[in-house]
Amino acid sequence: MGRARLGWVLPLWLEAPRCRSGDNLTECATKMASAGGADPDAEDAAETEEAIYEEVKPCNRMELSQQLAVEELITTEASYVHNIQLCVSDIRAHLQKKQLPDLDLEGLFSNTDDILHVSRRFLKGLEATAAHEHEQLLCISALFQEFKEEMETVYKIYCASYEHALLLVESYRKDPRLQEEILETLNATVPHTGASDLSFFLVMPVQRVTKYPLLLGKILENTPTSASAYPALQAAVRAMTQVNANINEYKRRREVATKYNKAEHLTLRDRFARLNTHSIAKKTTRLSRLFMHEAGIVAKMEDREYDNLEEKFQCVVSSVAVLKENVASYLGHLEAFLLPTPHKCELQINEGPAQQYQRFAEYLHCTVFPEFKRRLDRLVCQPLCSLSDMLVGPQQLVKKRLDKLLDYEEIQERKSEMGSVTYDEEAAMNTYLAINALLVAELPQFNQVALQLLGEILCSFSALQRDLAAQVLQQAQKELEQMPHGRMPLPSFWKMVEDTLQQSGAQLRTLCQAFETVAPSPVTQPLNPAEERKVLSLVSKHGPDKLYQVTSNISGSKDLDLTLQRGQIVALLQSVDTKGNTSRWLVDAGGPRGFVPAGKLQPYCPVQSQQPGMQMPALESSTEGRRHSYAAPEAPRPQVATFTPAFQVVAGFSFAARSPQEVSLQAGQPVVVLEPHDKKGSKEWSLVDVNGQRGYVPSSYLVTVPLQKPMGWSLPV
Repeated sequence: MGRARLGWVLPLWLEAPRCRSGDNLTECATKMASAGGADPDAEDAAETEEAIYEEVKPCNRMELSQQLAVEELITTEASYVHNIQLCVSDIRAHLQKKQLPDLDLEGLFSNTDDILHVSRRFLKGLEATAAHEHEQLLCISALFQEFKEEMETVYKIYCASYEHALLLVESYRKDPRLQEEILETLNATVPHTGASDLSFFLVMPVQRVTKYPLLLGKILENTPTSASAYPALQAAVRAMTQVNANINEYKRRREVATKYNKAEHLTLRDRFARLNTHSIAKKTTRLSRLFMHEAGIVAKMEDREYDNLEEKFQCVVSSVAVLKENVASYLGHLEAFLLPTPHKCELQINEGPAQQYQRFAEYLHCTVFPEFKRRLDRLVCQPLCSLSDMLVGPQQLVKKRLDKLLDYEEIQERKSEMGSVTYDEEAAMNTYLAINALLVAELPQFNQVALQLLGEILCSFSALQRDLAAQVLQQAQKELEQMPHGRMPLPSFWKMVEDTLQQSGAQLRTLCQAFETVAPSPVTQPLNPAEERKVLSLVSKHGPDKLYQVTSNISGSKDLDLTLQRGQIVALLQSVDTKGNTSRWLVDAGGPRGFVPAGKLQPYCPVQSQQPGMQMPALESSTEGRRHSYAAPEAPRPQVATFTPAFQVVAGFSFAARSPQEVSLQAGQPVVVLEPHDKKGSKEWSLVDVNGQRGYVPSSYLVTVPLQKPMGWSLPV
């Protein structure tokens, strides 16, 4: 040992010189004996040398062992740092270059970068202690005290994920291709180690952190209790022992958390398969305990620290869920806004405001909004979904903690009565304590990180909105500057808009009147006898002012709701449902009664029929003695005298004539039914008139629809 310095002094020979570094025990004892004035007699000299050797040997051996232990600590630390450096810089880097998709490098090497960073600084401090010869042990003890928290932080993460890394290594052994790539990497980077797989290097951090207390203990064993460094070494040994204990406890907690924080998606059959007498009894006990808590029969165990943390956590969960829902709704509104595409319309206008608006709409649809949606997905939607997924594990753990708390309280109560518990009950208590300790230790940091991520997502969303508004306004300003009234004062602009609208309205009204004079009358089709009788019955019961027509198909989704087809006639009974909701009306459909949406009804306006048939006397004779009869005045008959509902028969499907007796149809084309059967009386064919051509068509191809009241004006046929 070149650096070793033996500083012992024998009290029996104060003037004797000290042994030099490098002297063995025999040489040191001989020097001590000759300096003490030994008798020339050889026998006396031998006895004196033997006595001196016996006196010197224990002290020298302890100091030599101490120095050897210190050297072992420093040299093994240097070798360990070198191997970790190889693992990170060579092996992992070589595997990264291969870009193997099935190789999980993060799961294999975990936080070895952090371990390497801490170990390098620790080794530098150990080597620096050699400069302090008499205070080296004190410096080593202080160094361990200084690094104990950092070591615990990095090593507990690595040790908790070490089992997962071993499972990955084992799975890679079963894949010949991956195993061949790993062996090729080891032979190319660290051939001198003779390693056959990655576990040779992955186990090193686990072994190293557990060896620190042993190395310090060996130094302590060879340090006299009277030495000044002895208490410091004892404290260092206790500190590193506690670090290992904390790592083991953290690893145990992580194993419990991994067991319970997985969200299981079980079918009903799987849930029933898990039921047994033990699980039913356990769930029944928990449920009864929970009821007693709510009823105040049994006091609930309070943990204010955890309750505050859980309240904050649930607030974060609720905020993330609401924001996720709002962003999804926002995207839905954005998609609806982008459905109209005015820039694709052929305006046949080559210049002016219409052309400018078309260019502006095209810029928004093709450039601004697609880019905005991509940025929104990348900066808001994806991080928000990731944050939502991160909350699933802690939510499961919080839920499981409540179940284990109920078990814990039940076992504690039984323990206080009986004085002891079974092994399984003790394990259940330890499980609750582990889950609770893990949540109390990690929920504060988790809440802080989640809130930080949530705040950054909101900031990103606000920034995206600001950028979108700036882009739209900038482009709108460019287009506005090119318009004639772009620099017009605001009052003058609104006056111009008002005048233009009034002028356009007058032109539109004139045009509508011109079209109404030349527009052909709609082709109406009388109802079939069954529909006529139903309408007459509704009129006789409720009066014509209560009749409404269904504008679109209605599918009843609630109790007492009706399912109606478009064009059916109903009578209004009440314009409100039983709960006072005015959007659901109670109607009579000519037999069944029920509720329908008010927005899908419009007042029914019958038209004058040009054909004889449904005369009023028949109506009076059938309804004369009823309470709600519809009686016409003595004066000349009103319009109801000849009552024909406004219905029209159209082709529901296209039909191609296959013989001279048939006629072709186009879907939606109006027809006039001349006979609802063929010459043999079969109702499968109907004789119709289509634009002056008569022929037979399949009856199933014809649809009776209500004649829509014209909206505005339309082009003449």
